[in-house]
Amino acid sequence: MTESAPKAKYRSDYQSPSHFISDVNLTFDLHERDTHVTAISTVKQNTDSTTLLLDGEGIELVAVHIDGQVWSDYKQLKSGLELSNLPAEFELKIENKISPITNSALEGLYLSDGAYCTQCEAEGFRRITYFLDRPDVLATYTTKVIADKVAFPHLLSNGNKVEEGEVDTQRHYVIWQDPHPKPCYLFALVAGDFDVLRDQYTTRSGRKVALEIFVDKGNLDRANHAMVSLINSMKWDEERFGLEYDLDIYMIVAVDFFNMGAMENKGLNVFNSKFVLANEKTATDTDYLGIEAVIGHEYFHNWTGNRVTCRDWFQLSLKEGLTVFRDQEFSSDLGSRAVNRINNVRIIRGPQFAEDASPMSHPIRPEKVIEMNNFYTLTVYEKGSEVIRMMHTLLGEGKFQAGMKLYFDRHDGTAATCEDFVCAMEDASGIDLTQFRRWYSQSGTPTVSVKANYDENTKTYALTLTQRTKPTQDQQEKQALHIPFDVELYDSEGNVLELQCNGGAVGNVLSFTQQEQTFVFENVDTEPTPSMLREFSAPVKLEFDYSDEQLAFLMIHARNEFAKWDAGQMLLAKYVKSNVEAVLNQQAITLPELVIDAFRGVILNDQLDPAFIAEVLSLPSFNEVAGWYDIVSVDAVCDVLKGVKHIIATELKDELSATYHSLGQQDYSVNHSAIAKRALRNLCLQYLATMEEYASLVSNQFDVANNMTDTIAAMVAANSSSLPIRQNLMDRYSDDWSHDGLVMDKWFALQGSNPSDNALENVKACMSHTAFSLSNPNRVRSLIGSFLNMNPRRFHDKSGSGYQFAGEILRSLNESNPQVASRLIDPLLKFKKYDAKRQALIIVELEKLKAMDNLANDLYEKVTKALDA
Repeated sequence: MTESAPKAKYRSDYQSPSHFISDVNLTFDLHERDTHVTAISTVKQNTDSTTLLLDGEGIELVAVHIDGQVWSDYKQLKSGLELSNLPAEFELKIENKISPITNSALEGLYLSDGAYCTQCEAEGFRRITYFLDRPDVLATYTTKVIADKVAFPHLLSNGNKVEEGEVDTQRHYVIWQDPHPKPCYLFALVAGDFDVLRDQYTTRSGRKVALEIFVDKGNLDRANHAMVSLINSMKWDEERFGLEYDLDIYMIVAVDFFNMGAMENKGLNVFNSKFVLANEKTATDTDYLGIEAVIGHEYFHNWTGNRVTCRDWFQLSLKEGLTVFRDQEFSSDLGSRAVNRINNVRIIRGPQFAEDASPMSHPIRPEKVIEMNNFYTLTVYEKGSEVIRMMHTLLGEGKFQAGMKLYFDRHDGTAATCEDFVCAMEDASGIDLTQFRRWYSQSGTPTVSVKANYDENTKTYALTLTQRTKPTQDQQEKQALHIPFDVELYDSEGNVLELQCNGGAVGNVLSFTQQEQTFVFENVDTEPTPSMLREFSAPVKLEFDYSDEQLAFLMIHARNEFAKWDAGQMLLAKYVKSNVEAVLNQQAITLPELVIDAFRGVILNDQLDPAFIAEVLSLPSFNEVAGWYDIVSVDAVCDVLKGVKHIIATELKDELSATYHSLGQQDYSVNHSAIAKRALRNLCLQYLATMEEYASLVSNQFDVANNMTDTIAAMVAANSSSLPIRQNLMDRYSDDWSHDGLVMDKWFALQGSNPSDNALENVKACMSHTAFSLSNPNRVRSLIGSFLNMNPRRFHDKSGSGYQFAGEILRSLNESNPQVASRLIDPLLKFKKYDAKRQALIIVELEKLKAMDNLANDLYEKVTKALDA
């Protein structure tokens, strides 16, 4: 970069704002290239400074007034507006212009497919008007929106509607008032022509809340599931957490051009259409479950994020980790707790562990940052939720809920910190969380090694636990963490043994707080089989020398379904690792009969939930396996995962075929039983498709499918196994759905993950498809994101062509939407995981990015961290 390098911001440098703003009155006169914004704010001095520095970006200033008088004592800076010689209290009026149609970054106010919408988190409000764009400045907002009444009949903002009318024969206005103080990142505005689904919810105190979901014209029949999910969320939050909604109306707007999944703006959630629109013809079961979870997540933010917000962005996990925990609990209470927990853990063990091991490793409460948008990570969200879950495990539901109540009593209507939350939990429960706090400040993934010793003479069984965390780029020294370690012991008959220590019964959750700690269990008559880290009670890697027989035993006898699944995963992992070594030594891929029999026993067990069986039979992903190695052999791992899948399919083809044919359903419904049957049936199809003799089964499923879940399952089977029928299915799907970008995202994702030799050429060709647009984040993530993240063999091709393609895309997106580029670059940042030749090829692309004159802060921070590692 030719300009001076961007500077990092540090959590330790936090200072309260020089001024507070208590009330904001906004007026928007909407025009594509010339939107006029008037912001009138009530400002009060907080320090002795008579200077106020406001944030601003891409704004054309028109006028500044202080207490009704024109104010000329100001300077326009590159990053904002500096006002000088101000009184202690005053009314500030700023008039400015912005151009929504040219805002390709999709931050602030922009046009999305003909509709105006906003995205202000983390620092997008500064693209709307000059303001104190920081989360600890809370104000009440009144917003007047003016627009053409034919083109934009719906004018929406935060809070309750208080007035509407006509400006003239062509334009109309609506005024919204939000009585709850909020930071500017929660501001929202939407103007457009939509279909609206309306309903109503009566809260437990008897208040009636109007519910409205706004979707593009013609999509009304795809909004019903979102409405059901919203009502379920409101009911669940009242029942589980005692939290009631606090406005007269709750609105959701679905837009197709959106950088994130959704945004919890107070009373007016703006959603990526991916997480709103669904019917059986256009959406899979995964889509339905995703909508339920994201609708829940954004609604739950009303209290954990809106009513109590973050003091500064370093505290982001305060709202996100906590709210992810809440949405996971919501999904678990409504569906299968075991399956939901398994899916949560897959994210941690795969991409989150990889993030922990990368140059971007950081604690869930980071210490420094250059670009705030780079805080939106799996570590902050998913590992953050695991930290909340560990607290819940240590305290128990009753004390945890008492802690939540105290947290709201103390901090409702304020901007709080992670420390505030931990203090509330500590004070409400009486449990000392001093050492536990290290989870907030320490990065990396701990490894817990376990050694067992059974003493037949004393009838004791000892588990010695050792914890270690490798140094990370941001932290060389690591401290012992407080790890809740859930364990259960089984005798040879599969009976659970009561845990006894020092003459008394103890619970299953051990408090592991030292670098090395031994737990001795008494009155153990025979050597037991331990089930450890049950429910994934801490986000750590477990090392224990299980025998194949012990793991097969746990798959049968563990009374906890997660523990059954985990035993199966450990059994698979042993043979994935041994077969990678075999392939590197040019030996054949094999699986012992015991492993095959263990999985045969699972598929034939009619007492198990079919969705759970599907999870047990699912192989670990390439990304998870890659995390097991310091240097990953890309082609060998790909060969082994493909080979193991084929062996299981071949050995269990009779059971897989019988199960597939037994689980057919005539009608489509979105309930757990139906989803579970489709999950197992379609997993059986994936296995069977590895044998060409079953290609007709795949083709037939595509032909007769009456729902998108079964259609996509057939295409996934043909795609992953490179069946000859693949192209025919892809062409037919494209012919049917080219008019609908959201439905085509599934097609683009398959093109990106297609493992064929010409995968990259196909991806490039798809960029010319009528449904593709590089300016649409959903299309980019589906096609290019899947190629970079889900097609390891082709992305990591030894020629470097995959890396060169990624570099070209990133350089292009740096100009138009750096936030999307910053999320796409992550696979390149892990270059030290690969061999020297691949490392060198990736470094070339990173150096090209670093040399750009206009490299965005989002990318600069990640590129420099990776190259400096």
